[in-house]
Amino acid sequence: MQHASDPYDDEVLYDPPGPAPVHYAERALLGALLLEPALLAALQQLEAEAFSNAAHGALFSAMRRVPVPEPVRHQAGPFWVNAVLEAALPDARGLTVSYLHTLISACPLLTHAPAYAAIVRAEHARRTIRMHSGHLAQDAADTALPDRATSVLARADGLAQHLDELSGRFPAHPGSLPRTTVPPAPAGGTDEEVLDEERMLLASAAVRPSAIKEMRWLTADDFTLSAHGALWQCLNSLSHRGDPVDPVTVLWEAQHHGLLASGFAPDEVVTLMSAPAGSPEHWGTRVIERALLARAGEVARRIGAYTDDPATTVHQLITGSRRALADLTAIRTRWHQATAPLATPALRPGVAVSARAGPQRPGTTAAAVRSASARPTAGRTP
Repeated sequence: MQHASDPYDDEVLYDPPGPAPVHYAERALLGALLLEPALLAALQQLEAEAFSNAAHGALFSAMRRVPVPEPVRHQAGPFWVNAVLEAALPDARGLTVSYLHTLISACPLLTHAPAYAAIVRAEHARRTIRMHSGHLAQDAADTALPDRATSVLARADGLAQHLDELSGRFPAHPGSLPRTTVPPAPAGGTDEEVLDEERMLLASAAVRPSAIKEMRWLTADDFTLSAHGALWQCLNSLSHRGDPVDPVTVLWEAQHHGLLASGFAPDEVVTLMSAPAGSPEHWGTRVIERALLARAGEVARRIGAYTDDPATTVHQLITGSRRALADLTAIRTRWHQATAPLATPALRPGVAVSARAGPQRPGTTAAAVRSASARPTAGRTP
């Protein structure tokens, strides 16, 4: 006995879901143009790429290339239909005269052709926004990219520019925010090396508290582990008040912030703050860059959810996507502050060095730095 969930059930196998609403709009529009080619003059903003069906796009492209016949000649016979079919066949071999007549019968009203074209353009805008957000998500997750942060921001700029172009074609109106519920991000484990870099930042900042005031571009929300972010707040509080900073004072401040009540043991705090290696700026840059990439991935996932919701109008999609990109702006500004090269007087004029660069080579891991700092150097008494 077969059930609906059975993959070999004939009904499931041979009864695919119906086409999307835009498919009917494309057919109605093409049918209107086959009936009345003069309507093409009012569709200058529509391009062949806007059609979701490749054969429909090839047919519309052929209509653009074939001269529009005089009304009298068009009424005399199917000259326009035959010429369009001949021009479209090299790009859409499956087209037939029968299908073109099906398109003609699929058009409810000739006068509604502009409305059909607007539907086609709106659905194309949805697909292009989905494509841009997909590229943003891909770059945010691609660890093989040599300069991932720069690539991600370039993708975000491309998406923002595309939204600006679309906003000129689809002006916003009241109530343009999406109502889509964005699903939570999938749960995933935290890389131990990521946590190790955050620990290195906290420990090195405790040894060199003067760097904390210069690192206003880093916030507690940038940390992967919330407890590490809370310890960063403790360091900032001590630095802001001008109080002494060391493992013991940080522990005392952590108690006032309620961190110990949340399960962080006192010996864990003291041990963490007693193992510095490298510079705070170096590790801080790593932390904020990771936060930037995480935020970009979240923005891409949000926009992707908007585009996947068929109830979202193109106006809502544009407004919601721009609002989502705005959430990337603040952390982007702070990332630029963290990585901006500052002129150094000791260097030749025109040469700059990043004030955020640590003493480590690019790609050096926290574990390697800790291991190197623990090894005795020549002349040092073990």
